[in-house]
Amino acid sequence: MSPMFRALSIRNYRLWASGAIVSNTGTWMQRVAQDWLVLTQLTDNSGVAVGITTALQFAPVLLLAPWAGAATDRFDRRKVLIATQIASAVLGLTLGLLVVTGLAELWMVYALATGLGIVAAVDGPARQAFVSELVPVDYLPNAVGLNSASFNAGRLLGPGIAGLLINWFGTGPVFLINGVSFIAVVFSLTRMNRAELGHQQRPARGNRSARAGLAYVRSRPEIALIMGIVGLVAMLGLNSQITIALMARLTFDKGAGEYGILGSVMAIGSLGGALLAARREHPTVKLVIGAAAAFGATSILSALMPTYWSFGLMLIPVGLFALTMLTAANATIQLATEPAMRGRVMALYMAILMGGTPVGSPIIGWIGEEFGPRWTVLIGGIGTLLVALAAMALVSRSPVLQEAVARADRGPALTVTATTERAKTTGTPESEAVARATASRAETTTEVTGKSAV
Repeated sequence: MSPMFRALSIRNYRLWASGAIVSNTGTWMQRVAQDWLVLTQLTDNSGVAVGITTALQFAPVLLLAPWAGAATDRFDRRKVLIATQIASAVLGLTLGLLVVTGLAELWMVYALATGLGIVAAVDGPARQAFVSELVPVDYLPNAVGLNSASFNAGRLLGPGIAGLLINWFGTGPVFLINGVSFIAVVFSLTRMNRAELGHQQRPARGNRSARAGLAYVRSRPEIALIMGIVGLVAMLGLNSQITIALMARLTFDKGAGEYGILGSVMAIGSLGGALLAARREHPTVKLVIGAAAAFGATSILSALMPTYWSFGLMLIPVGLFALTMLTAANATIQLATEPAMRGRVMALYMAILMGGTPVGSPIIGWIGEEFGPRWTVLIGGIGTLLVALAAMALVSRSPVLQEAVARADRGPALTVTATTERAKTTGTPESEAVARATASRAETTTEVTGKSAV
């Protein structure tokens, strides 16, 4: 099998990927339909209302992340994911029925968006950490890349399908289809061979708290740097579902079909970035920073495009560099994190990634209303470019950060000792948890390295 798809040689991962692409397509269909419902049916083209809806959907991820991550490390992730998929299906079907029956009001959309956010707070870290149970450690970068490819294949298909369905039948059926799509993931999870799943390393007593996860991230400057970059970029530049809707509707005077096409065109670049990431054996912190800079620069150029089609074509490199940054960040953090801490660390990562949206989306919506949609894209691009340049300057001026980045870029087997020693010297319960976790990582990495050498 091609190195780009080697994780698919594992049956459990094939089941996971097949269910995920169906669900991802439904999720992107709902995102388009939800924004269009709020923008055109429940308000008079209110960018602020769309921003509030998005904020409510992502705010719980930010607020509940520490506890959600601790639960992900403590409980069976497969069972957690089955529960979150069922809950997501119920919420999607409820919104669909409200719209179809003509009973939907803006406050109801707000409430259901909040419910989806609460479910996502648990689902996100469980989903990310569960991948490490499906594949060996040396397959993890490939599996993360293919996960992103699946997500963006859904993003490629979903908006276009949603745009057509909205034109033909309205937004209601789109929500119903999304609700049904979660059954695919439940089916794939129940069909897995549990004996072939990797052992979920549970945290030791005294190492189960959310605070231990925060302490762990503080002890790893390379992880903290990546999270800082992703969080700021998410707040400033990763608001495409708002900016593209405003550009399509207000700048280019287009309808739902053309709006869906823009999302699908951007997904072409995103899918390309994910597939390129799947070919990469080991991501680096430098790649995260470089991709963020390229994402900011191409976003600025897209804001200056004079026509609908030139703007759409420019979204291809925008999507490519955005997904290169996110996929590299995800894989780097997972490879650098101890198995017993992975749920909490990924919960913090998801909180920062998705939590930046509640802060940025209402502001972006207000900028669009006051100054025009182009400024929403332009300001996001400029801000993202400045974040990348600041990260480069920070690394160049900090010897400690340079050492941590170099260690991470050399590979996961070389990221253990210094962190363990730093954790041992502080003497706090949280730092002791870090020391225990990193010591366990050393044993696991040695075992994996020995098998690889053979």
